Amino acid sequence: MAGAPRAAERGVEQIYRDLRAKLRDVLPDFELRLKAEVAHEVLRLKAERRAVILAHNYMEPALYHSVPDFAGDSLELSRRAAATEADVIVFCGVRFMAETAKILNPSKTVLLPSAKGGCSLAASISGEDVRQLKRRFPGVPVVAYVNTYAEVKAEADVCCTSGNAAAVVESLDAERVIFVPDEYLARNVARETGRRIIVPSAAGPGGAGAERGAALVGWPGRCEVHEQFAVEDVDAARRQFPDVVVLAHPECSPEVVAAADFTGSTSAMIRHVRDSAAGRYLLLTECSMGDNVAAANPGKELLRLCSVRCPHMNEITLEETRDALRFSRYAIEVPEPIRVRAARSIERMLAIGG
Repeated sequence: MAGAPRAAERGVEQIYRDLRAKLRDVLPDFELRLKAEVAHEVLRLKAERRAVILAHNYMEPALYHSVPDFAGDSLELSRRAAATEADVIVFCGVRFMAETAKILNPSKTVLLPSAKGGCSLAASISGEDVRQLKRRFPGVPVVAYVNTYAEVKAEADVCCTSGNAAAVVESLDAERVIFVPDEYLARNVARETGRRIIVPSAAGPGGAGAERGAALVGWPGRCEVHEQFAVEDVDAARRQFPDVVVLAHPECSPEVVAAADFTGSTSAMIRHVRDSAAGRYLLLTECSMGDNVAAANPGKELLRLCSVRCPHMNEITLEETRDALRFSRYAIEVPEPIRVRAARSIERMLAIGG
C-alpha cells in the first residue's frame, strides 16, 4: 500500500471525502468526520516526527484507509521495517509485530499504540518452552511462527509467516522440524508438505515411541479468532449463497481450510479477492479485514456471516495512534542479547521470502 500523502497536501475535508468514498457503508457520517480530524492530526505529527506508520491488515477501517505509509501482513511489514529510513516507526498491530520492527531497527524508536497489544497465540509459548522442546528433540531445527515474542524467536533457527511457512519448513531439508506455536498452522503445513505431525504433551520422555518418527513437531497454541471458525460456518454460507467463494486463513483448523476454496495469508486473501472474477466472498479471518477488503472492492460482495474481532487489534485506533506520536508512547524495548539472536531467525525468514 502506497504511503498516505503528507498532512500539508490533505486537509481535513479532503480526508473526510476520501474516507466517505470508501467507508460510507461501514461507518456513519458523523464518525467519518471525527475520524478525518484525527487522521489529519496523525499525518501532521508523523511529518514532524519523521515517522513511518506500518499497519496490519486487521486495523480498523478508518485507520487503515487514512494514515499508513504501508499496510500488509506480517511478512510484508517485516520487510518494510527492515528497509525504513524513518526516525520513528509506529506499528499499528500487536506487540510481537512491534518487537520484530525493533529487532530489525535497534537504533530507532518503535512505538506501539497500545499499552498491551497482546496476542493469545504469542502468549501460548515461552522461550523456556522452546528450550524444553529442543532438549526433548535434540538436533531438530526449530521454526517459530512470527506470531511469537522475541524470547521465542531467539530460540528458533528461523521464523516464518503464514504465507511462507511451508517454504521455510522445506528449506531446512530436515527429516524432522519443530514448528511452534500455532497447532492449526502446523497441521496445515504438514498436509501441504506431505509430513506427519504430532503435538506432544507438556510432559513425558523425549524422542520415545511415536515421537521418534514424527516429521513435524507442533505445539498446542491457537489464535483466539481463527479457532472460532467451523466447517458449519462454511456449509451455512454455501446453503444461503451457492456462488460464494470461501477464503480461510491458515490459522483456521485443517477441516475449515479443506472446506474452503482458497487459503493464504491476509495479503494473499486480499489479492485473491481483487484478482478473482467472482462476485461474492466470505473471509474466515478477523472481521475488520473484511471491511477493509470490501472498501477496496466496491463491486464485490463480502459476506458478514462469520465476523470475529480480535480484541487486541481492536485496541489500536486512530486516536491511540495520534497519542503514540504525541506522547512517544508506548516505546518497545528488546534486551540486546535476545534481540541479536532473534534478528538472525527473522533475517533468515526474510531471505527465504515466499
